[in-house]
Amino acid sequence: MTSPAARLNWALFIALGLMWGSSYLFIKIGIETLPTFTLVAFRLGIGLAFLALVVAVARERLPREPKMYGHLLVMSVVNIALPFALITSAEQSVDSALAAILNGAVPLFVIVIAALFLHDEPITVNRLFGLIVGYAGVILLVARSLSASGVESSLGGQLALIGSAVSYAIGAVYARRNVRGLRPMIPALFQVAFAFVITSVIALATERPFEVEWTERSLFAIVWLGLLGSGVAYLVFFRLLQSWGATRTSLVAYLLPIVGIVAGALVLDEVVDAGVLVGTALIIGGVALVNSKFGQRRIFGRTPPATEAG
Repeated sequence: MTSPAARLNWALFIALGLMWGSSYLFIKIGIETLPTFTLVAFRLGIGLAFLALVVAVARERLPREPKMYGHLLVMSVVNIALPFALITSAEQSVDSALAAILNGAVPLFVIVIAALFLHDEPITVNRLFGLIVGYAGVILLVARSLSASGVESSLGGQLALIGSAVSYAIGAVYARRNVRGLRPMIPALFQVAFAFVITSVIALATERPFEVEWTERSLFAIVWLGLLGSGVAYLVFFRLLQSWGATRTSLVAYLLPIVGIVAGALVLDEVVDAGVLVGTALIIGGVALVNSKFGQRRIFGRTPPATEAG
């Protein structure tokens, strides 16, 4: 019989998938009236207020090393400001479902970048097969979208989505190397804070954030993205990290494309055809393969530093 704690963790896992997976839908709704950096800045402002309150109540310790704030600034760019802006801009020309699916391919980019920069993340047989299968799914989805909407109208958006996935992957590897020894909520708070400042400055310089036309839909979308997608979701994520560990919690990546497809189809009447389903299956299958236990023979990767004898 499943314990109450186990049932709660599964409920939180599903809730996390719904919050992050539906974010692509609400970005699509938000950009109906809001320009890119304005949407991102308002979203991050709400998330920052929530996270700051949580950290203050929990009395979390702040980093003492000045160098750590530099690392968190870099993380705020590659893990939040840049990918958020790329995704938001991309959804002006591509479906929200496609954005969710292609961002589900982040683990595939992590594998390649980690093999180049980390000693303990080589390309193994299973990871190579996973990369081939997963990237086949990415190519299929991009080709399908280009044929459906035309190269000129959607190529830029698709490249932006792939760029956001690469940026997330760089952030994951950078964090592995440079952001360690902190309580989980602290990196979340400072990444959101720095990203909020960066995107706010860009919005003020290039857009007119206080002259936008607010609608009930766009207001609801911003509150959802800020409070849930950039606030509550972090709390749930870190709670699961403590209960389940990183490997099991990372399985939420499998839910994001599924939630994104269903949400886009139900709310925005986005087309879900055989190409979407096959491409999604290939990406999810590729991610599953790179995380599998078979074929662990090393093929490529940085050689671990030799230990000195004696």
